[in-house]
Amino acid sequence: MAYQLQEINKRIQTDVQEFLAECDENYAQRVSLAADKILANLEQSPIVLLSGPSGSGKTTTAMKIAEELQRRGIKSQAVAMDNYFKTINRRTAPRTPEGDIDYESPLCLDMDLLDQHFTALSKGEEIIIPKFEFARQMRNDSLGTPLQLGKNEIAIFEGIHALNDDIAGRHPEATKLYISARSNVNQGALLRFKGTWMRLTRRAVRDYNFRGTGVDETLEMWANVRRGEKLYISPFKNRADIIFDSSLPYEVSVMANYAVPLLEGVPEDNERHDELLQLIDAFQWFEPIDPSLVAKDSLIREFIGGGSYKYH
Repeated sequence: MAYQLQEINKRIQTDVQEFLAECDENYAQRVSLAADKILANLEQSPIVLLSGPSGSGKTTTAMKIAEELQRRGIKSQAVAMDNYFKTINRRTAPRTPEGDIDYESPLCLDMDLLDQHFTALSKGEEIIIPKFEFARQMRNDSLGTPLQLGKNEIAIFEGIHALNDDIAGRHPEATKLYISARSNVNQGALLRFKGTWMRLTRRAVRDYNFRGTGVDETLEMWANVRRGEKLYISPFKNRADIIFDSSLPYEVSVMANYAVPLLEGVPEDNERHDELLQLIDAFQWFEPIDPSLVAKDSLIREFIGGGSYKYH
């Protein structure tokens, strides 16, 4: 799927608020379809597995699906699978071809504990969701959160490896979703903005705003993130019951406000500098949108901040 640049700019110039509302409503409809699928499978499993690559908006989408289910009278809970990371042991941790710790590898996750928890939840038993402390790179089970599902209650587990063989493969009865910002923006037949650039932009802006990570460091990690996607995430996407696109036609026009100053500050000796110049140039094709016009519950608030959802 591709958006047309001319249509985006025309809608921004004509009635930007109507355009924003229409895009958000289209995304809400995709969330509603996911809720339909989850409810249709509820008798088979109360577990939902939501996967997608970095920057796809998994966390917000999981919360939006939970909200939609609540509106339909079904109590639900979104759970970040990042909390199931193992405490890193540098001697045994998986490594990239360059010898660095491969944080994208599914071997960093406690698959056995996830398996036990899915089984326990399906039986109505209580579990303790662990807490991973990213600052200390360790899991602290003493800070865990209890969770128990009653009849017709649902747990949505979101994470990059949710559809991996060692997770979804052990629980084929679960409802499986895959999400990614997949759409390019074209001008006629010309490619103006890649879908992968949308995810890179989201990640760079979020990491700078909320994780204290400079854009040059995000760019340094991005090659391994993309490698991990191809090895560990994309091969399993066809296992999903629903695959949907988290890109929003208006987001490039909003993200330009945050991303361009960050990208322009990257030193010229950065090995990805040529691609950065392409990306900076690509933003110039879009009519700008004032971020204050973006709804508080918009998906891209996960990355730019100022939203109504609480992110950990």
